[in-house]
Amino acid sequence: MNSDFFEIFLLSIIQGVSEFLPVSSAAHLILASNIYEFKNQSLLIDISLHLGSLLAILFYFKNDIFNFNKNKNLFYKIIIGTIPLIIIGYFLYTTNIIDYFRNIKVIAWATLFFGILLYIADKNKFLKKIDTDFNIKSVLVIGFFQVLALIPGVSRAGITITAGRILGFDRTDSTKISFYLSIPALLGASTLGIKDLFKENIDFNLLVLIGVFLSFLFSLITIKIFLKFVKNFSLNVFVVYRIFLAIVLFYIIYF
Repeated sequence: MNSDFFEIFLLSIIQGVSEFLPVSSAAHLILASNIYEFKNQSLLIDISLHLGSLLAILFYFKNDIFNFNKNKNLFYKIIIGTIPLIIIGYFLYTTNIIDYFRNIKVIAWATLFFGILLYIADKNKFLKKIDTDFNIKSVLVIGFFQVLALIPGVSRAGITITAGRILGFDRTDSTKISFYLSIPALLGASTLGIKDLFKENIDFNLLVLIGVFLSFLFSLITIKIFLKFVKNFSLNVFVVYRIFLAIVLFYIIYF
């Protein structure tokens, strides 16, 4: 049980941190798998980790999300911004085209390229505010950028924050938009996982509950810290980290 708990603990950190920071969860899972051979990285565990992150974002933004009368426009924008991901994601998923992207070379190059793109976007001046300029046009633009996150290594958080900065939103507002759009994305990932789960005979166990709790905990901590971070600092540290991570992956691939 000790080794099982360690695996769930490590996977929960990877999920909870990389889901909301502009880094790649796929790159980290590959790197961790090269160091440590996971025994519990099953579909059920994957669902529990995504569910924990979903609960964390719902809990943190509960006043914005569940106060429908006050924030119904925000609710509609979140749905509209997710439409491109749903349509294109469903097509790639049902045709199995998405499987062609799931290799370490794609992940390494995506980690590098979109890290550099984040650096360029973060240099943009902020001219817009979420309260006045987060309209249908802007949410659709960010929504189409989010489709790129279907390519492992891009990072859903990274590409949506990049899109927000390109459009002229400051780092805090870009991050909030990214967090809002993570809700249907996480819900969709969990739903697809549960659908596949019914095709297999998998029993629920204590590790699943531990995975949900730890993922919730690390996700909540990440959300709080990252929102404070972007108020005071640039995203350069994540750019440097992504470049370093890409170099490590290139070493694994080519040496």
